[in-house]
Amino acid sequence: MDYISTRGEAPALGFCDALLAGLARDGGLYVPREWPVLTKKEIRAFRGKSYQDVAFAVLSPFTNGEIPADVFRGMIDDAYATFRHPAVAPLVQTGANSFVMELFHGTTLAFKDVAMQLLARLMDYALEKRGQRATIVGATSGDTGGAAIDAFAGRERTDIFILFPHEKVSPVQQRQMTTSTAANVHALAIKGNFDDCQNLVKAMFNDAAFRDRVKLSGVNSINWARIMAQVVYYFTTAVALGGPDRKISFTVPTGNFGDIFAGYVAKRMGLPIEKLVIATNENDILARMLKTGRYEMRSVKATTSPSMDIQISSNFERLLFEANGRDASKVRAAMESLKQSNGFSVSEEALKFIKKDFRAGRASEKQVAETIRKTLADTGYLLDPHTAIGVFIANKNERPSSPMVTLATAHPAKFPAAVKSASGIDPALPTWLAGLMTREERFDILDPELKAVESFIGKHIRTGE
Repeated sequence: MDYISTRGEAPALGFCDALLAGLARDGGLYVPREWPVLTKKEIRAFRGKSYQDVAFAVLSPFTNGEIPADVFRGMIDDAYATFRHPAVAPLVQTGANSFVMELFHGTTLAFKDVAMQLLARLMDYALEKRGQRATIVGATSGDTGGAAIDAFAGRERTDIFILFPHEKVSPVQQRQMTTSTAANVHALAIKGNFDDCQNLVKAMFNDAAFRDRVKLSGVNSINWARIMAQVVYYFTTAVALGGPDRKISFTVPTGNFGDIFAGYVAKRMGLPIEKLVIATNENDILARMLKTGRYEMRSVKATTSPSMDIQISSNFERLLFEANGRDASKVRAAMESLKQSNGFSVSEEALKFIKKDFRAGRASEKQVAETIRKTLADTGYLLDPHTAIGVFIANKNERPSSPMVTLATAHPAKFPAAVKSASGIDPALPTWLAGLMTREERFDILDPELKAVESFIGKHIRTGE
């Protein structure tokens, strides 16, 4: 199996090369040339198996035989030994046919840990095999940065630079990025919003001379390995609820479209998912696209769910590639239109393709707060604002015929102000993170200018000599 770009003008790569490349040289995103498919019998065999067992079975086809089986299994075991729950992604029942999949039992209390812990180990292996170093850059609206810094801190072959919007992440999110003492970690507060950060990262990847000079690599969900790792929990959850002999629906709070695209991949691999429901906050480009067929940027509104405060959903490009029959020329045209005029129209045929698998909904700030309050009153379960968006939309899309699972993307203690305002409860950080808010911070504030960011990175990378 090799990996091809959604824009069709970059060479196909093997797994490890695609892993280290992150973004394709033509600006596109890598996807497998073909989707591996598991039979119902193979999926049934996951019943009673550990998360690690399922991860090894689901992910092995994607590695193209480039990593010895015993080494890959060791990486998986090592990555998920960092989680505080043996199931990694446990299920909690909140209603007759309603469930929450808890994805916040990793080291930084967010779903990003699930992929990032494995990604760090995969990159270490690929770099060591080649005798190379890498400079990792990432943009974050809050959770990716902390998860990446935790996963890569202290790793000798990588320097990591995380760009986050200055004064636009929660205090807990910021401290998870700015209190690392590792020499290879750099947190950069950018005077702008998340899209400014993401655009800077993409611009660095598109600057071929800089990319080659610093050996650039990425950890955002533009990196295929991030999506790949997230596919696993759709399988473990579906099997726990009777899959593949019963269809399951999933509601996913999403901004950048990566987490829900992983669900689409699971469906392409043979998992019988009934519907994938996109849950957005007031920054609703995805919900608007599904309703109108028009994908169009608007200004960002600051909300109590900052991880979803974005204009552009990068991973939508991967679905657009599939919806257009993998015609890269149509994707290139759409992305050029987005660049030139801030939007593009999705063809009637492509929109029909998308609607076959996806639904979408939007939650206002008032609805988010009310969902936190009502869920606590009705069930005793405390939601973070992002998960509350998912629960609100899930409640509108439930069907008696199949279970509805909402992905809980973060622990409520990551967003204490919003949770307390809605519920009256001040959610405490787990005891093992209790000292986080008193640790000394270390970060740099930069203007959203490519030259300034590239200059900073160039001065702070280690040579490894």
